[in-house]
Amino acid sequence: MDKQHQMKIAIQHQIKDLMENLMTKVLYKDPFKPEEHKSQKPLYAALVPDEIFKGSHFERRFVTPFGSIWEELAVIAANHGLGSGERGKLISGMVKQGRLHRITETLDKLEHEKRRKKNRIRPDWNKEIAYTLEGTGDYIPTEVRCDLFVTDVKGSKKFAFELKTPLPNSDQTKVSKDKIMKLFAMEPHQVDAAYFALPFNPYGKRKQYDWKFPTRWFDMKYDPVVLIGDEFWEKIGGAGTYQSFISAVNEIGHEYKERIYREYLGIEPPG
Repeated sequence: MDKQHQMKIAIQHQIKDLMENLMTKVLYKDPFKPEEHKSQKPLYAALVPDEIFKGSHFERRFVTPFGSIWEELAVIAANHGLGSGERGKLISGMVKQGRLHRITETLDKLEHEKRRKKNRIRPDWNKEIAYTLEGTGDYIPTEVRCDLFVTDVKGSKKFAFELKTPLPNSDQTKVSKDKIMKLFAMEPHQVDAAYFALPFNPYGKRKQYDWKFPTRWFDMKYDPVVLIGDEFWEKIGGAGTYQSFISAVNEIGHEYKERIYREYLGIEPPG
């Protein structure tokens, strides 16, 4: 069995565990209760079919746990790709005081600049990190806990990732940029590179990404430390990883769609 197939099986196992737990929750532990819904929202219940709100009930219980599964799936991809992956690794190093000041200065300018100014400040990773690395001063012990740490066994390289949902908020993105800049500023280097990564792109192509909140902190279309969708998966798992991931999900998707129709909604699947 080749690595890509092993990866697919491991991804399917992880997603099946999540889906089985979800089905148990919505069917038995926390089901949709029509009478309770009617008593709490009588106007809504009078105007809209229960099935609509039953679907919303399911969605809320699906989105939250799925938001945290990306790191687990990324570890699987790394373990079957570059070599090994680890969640929440604490990275310690030394950063010159002047570099820390310049990181804070850079983030403050991006946060407080006026959007209506003609010459407004825009994120530019290459310029920002070059400016940061010119900082001098005493060394300050600095720690960064990254979402994902990946080691390339063959090349002996180490990579850190801030892995966020495809539509992150501004505060999350600011914290991630602060971490990534500190990792690049450490001496000696503790990682070969660090990235701000999104597991997929809801807008399609990289140059079409248009969620406004992270764009205050990164040039989401051009910054080299930004990885979106297939760029991220193939970075940690090698060529073909993203398609293997999509294939793995599609293979088991039909089964769960039918179960949700029949067991949760109580109707026959269409077609």
